[in-house]
Amino acid sequence: MTKKRVRSVPIYVWVRPDELEVIRERMAEAGIRNMSAYIRKMALGGYVLHVDLEPVKELVSLQRRCANNLNQAAVHANTYGIYPSEIAALQKDYADLWEPLSELLKKLSKIVSL
Repeated sequence: MTKKRVRSVPIYVWVRPDELEVIRERMAEAGIRNMSAYIRKMALGGYVLHVDLEPVKELVSLQRRCANNLNQAAVHANTYGIYPSEIAALQKDYADLWEPLSELLKKLSKIVSL
């Protein structure tokens, strides 16, 4: 017994070779490999949104390094002692980095989930 298709109505579209190449380029730009999925998305939604998150990934990496530095400073402070004002300054710098990044990630997640 074969599995019943969710989408059972085929649609055929004729295109020229140059049009097919443009469709494939746009699929690649959108990060979509399945032509049926791409054409269905374009026909039903009118657009495909592809967001390059590489710059955000780099910001997250930098933020993680900042957090690691803060943790190392805390270990050093607990072991050898450090002025509380230095820890407070590091915590403020960390919070100043994290807050805008957190807001950006929230906005991007809303865009990506559309």
